[in-house]
Amino acid sequence: MTVETHHLIEDLARTGAAKRDALAALLGCDEAAAEALFAAADGVRAQAVGDEVHLRALIEFSNHCRRDCLYCGLRRHHEELPRYRMEPDEIVACAIDAADLGYGTVVLQSGEDAWYAAPMLADAVRGIKAARDIAVTLSIGERPEEDYRLLRDAGADRFLLRIETSSPTLHQQLHPDSDWQERLGCVGALWRLGFQVGSGVQIGLPGQSLRMLADDLLFLRSLKLDMIGVGPFISHPATPLAGTRSGTVGLTLRFLACLRLLCPQALIPATTALAALDPDGWQRGLEAGADVLMPNVTPMQYRRRYEIYPGKVWSDLEPVEFRRLVEDIVARSGRRVAQGPGHSRLRQAASVGPRE
Repeated sequence: MTVETHHLIEDLARTGAAKRDALAALLGCDEAAAEALFAAADGVRAQAVGDEVHLRALIEFSNHCRRDCLYCGLRRHHEELPRYRMEPDEIVACAIDAADLGYGTVVLQSGEDAWYAAPMLADAVRGIKAARDIAVTLSIGERPEEDYRLLRDAGADRFLLRIETSSPTLHQQLHPDSDWQERLGCVGALWRLGFQVGSGVQIGLPGQSLRMLADDLLFLRSLKLDMIGVGPFISHPATPLAGTRSGTVGLTLRFLACLRLLCPQALIPATTALAALDPDGWQRGLEAGADVLMPNVTPMQYRRRYEIYPGKVWSDLEPVEFRRLVEDIVARSGRRVAQGPGHSRLRQAASVGPRE
């Protein structure tokens, strides 16, 4: 590690700010510098948010999608994929089971599936809230603002909407039927409606450079997000990007560490995609600054069919076994499992309001 890189890491850890070229240099740093970067991010994480790891129970309730994103295994033109939809009462029952296992948050995730009208999803959110005192996060893609309002009024606490890249040009190349500006507008609408908002990007996309990733870091910081999720691009054999080189664990971890240094208070998961490339990916993510894990509690008959990317790990684990596994990963990292819903540190859920 050069003296210059050492100073870059020290300055970023001390100030929480860096310019594009400095971030690009850290993203491309060697192994020795990466270890120093991870240690700095872990130290800032410990000081800013403590040692608790927040667990979110993931329910993948539909693998139907109207979009045709070039990298995604759920894309509408993946005609060989067996599709499924969970009924609303099935979603509620699954969320109740997750709460009874000790989860303080459930994440309801799907492709962009218009079959679930907003009133139907709102009924499911109300059903969960009536049955258990837990937080509900939605990850269902782009919707009209009136849909978001209805879901917020029903009691949904959070919304995850990944922007995937801060480059409108790259976004258009990978999302032929989606507009970057419109997606960003949805993030703004979610803020105005009082959701705790999460977004994020993919690491290692085709055509993505270190300088573009540095731009992604600065862009995510500018959004002042409650949650930020980043994971490696993983090539799927049933998509137009089949055979394309996937992102790497190393680059993803360096990005995650820089993200923690730039956004000390944010909730940052070690994503499932990270674990798909490395069985120790979750633990390595925690050691590089992450503080959230998302165990899958989707019913077993559906779980293997929600294949955004290949190689998803622990697909055969029942929810009880998955919970034990995650608790063991947290313990091995010298951390402890958080209790309760784990709301945003930037805004309290009870007083969360529209962004000015």
